[in-house]
Amino acid sequence: MDAISSGLQWFVNLGASVMLPILLFFFALILRIKPSKAFKAGLTIGIGFIGLNLVIGVLTKNLGPAAQSMVKNFGLHLGTIDIGWPAASAIAYGTVLGSLAIPVGVISNVILLLLGLTKTLDVDVWNYWHIAFTGSLVYVVSHSFALGLFTMVVHVMIIYLLADMAAPHIQKQYGLEGISFPQGASAPGYILALPLNWIMDRIPGINKIKMTPDTIQKRMGIFGDSSVMGLFIGIVIGILARYSVTKTLQLGVSTAAVLVLMPRMVSLLMEGLTPISEGANNFVKSRFPGRDLYIGMDSALAAGNSTVLSSALILVPLTLFIAVIVPGNHVLPFGDLATLPYMIAVMAAVFRGDIFRTIVGGVVDVIISLYIASWVAPLVTAAAQGAKFNLQGNSSISVLSDGGVWTTWLIVGLGKVMTWGGIGLIGLVTLALMVWYNKFRGKKDKNHGNDAVEADN
Repeated sequence: MDAISSGLQWFVNLGASVMLPILLFFFALILRIKPSKAFKAGLTIGIGFIGLNLVIGVLTKNLGPAAQSMVKNFGLHLGTIDIGWPAASAIAYGTVLGSLAIPVGVISNVILLLLGLTKTLDVDVWNYWHIAFTGSLVYVVSHSFALGLFTMVVHVMIIYLLADMAAPHIQKQYGLEGISFPQGASAPGYILALPLNWIMDRIPGINKIKMTPDTIQKRMGIFGDSSVMGLFIGIVIGILARYSVTKTLQLGVSTAAVLVLMPRMVSLLMEGLTPISEGANNFVKSRFPGRDLYIGMDSALAAGNSTVLSSALILVPLTLFIAVIVPGNHVLPFGDLATLPYMIAVMAAVFRGDIFRTIVGGVVDVIISLYIASWVAPLVTAAAQGAKFNLQGNSSISVLSDGGVWTTWLIVGLGKVMTWGGIGLIGLVTLALMVWYNKFRGKKDKNHGNDAVEADN
């Protein structure tokens, strides 16, 4: 058991830029793609992830200090610190229970695919840390290892269901053919965005606002260009951080660079994914006629979209402001401020790339996330202590992204109150929805949701 756990931990520690190319190389061979083509595709994906991480590093390196300065300037004093997803993933994978998340996720995925209850083939195994996170929290409240494992199975089912349902929107808005986003911090945004989009479609005046990158550029000319928008947003953040003129301009140019470079790194990733995606679909169609297959990937593929990135950068100061004025909030947003693009990636697709709606949806999401993250903070702190995570002097920690997502509140809340009955109830409802969506609904809608996407437009 220890040897298996250590082996899995070693593989996870390779990071996405090494782990994914290895997995996808062998997956491509199974699909009977030529070894040379499979190797090149895997390597290209690895290079794309390194490029993506470099660009995200530029964003984090510049945004982090600016956020700290804004916290000081606004005089924020909140008792729980948002440690961000990197620290949360370390906590999630830092226990024996957490280390089993990858085999639990992979086995669940294979079974559900064989039963035709999901269309998502999840190759982004690193992001199984999301289910390790909720499994660990339920273990904290229940002290049941078996219930923690069962929680991970139920949570991953929810993620696959949401990924399948959101996939048509993702593919249409971002041009990511055959891709879905089974990521725990992104996929739940689909359920939040649907009613918000419906409401905004029916509010006079609001339903006339159209603020896509294309419409902004048409109306504003050069000032609507993504690079110029990035410069402007960066300068505004620099002013709010009370930076010097020099540092403000440097932040502006760095932000502009992120908006320009991120889509190019995503294009590189897609260059490597395309032959594998095509091979997977051909493989499935030849053996399972009439079935579609989505390749499950990180929502980082949408993080470089102009709508997503511009909206997320605008949401940074708004998030800090909201944290102060929302009564009952105890969480100081910090670590996950750079994760905002991931949190709104699926929502932006449902909003058809509209920046105004994405910002409104992002504000609603942030408010909900702050309340849930405040509620779950004691459990996150206890899980961190159990994983021997260094709290660095903080008495209370939480996570704005995964700690604040509604699935965490649902799963951990029912797991705490009803234990096996609560998690079992969620599992049964999710299973029923999977059967409805992939079996009965599929017979009526051969396009698997494309009609719904068209209706939105």
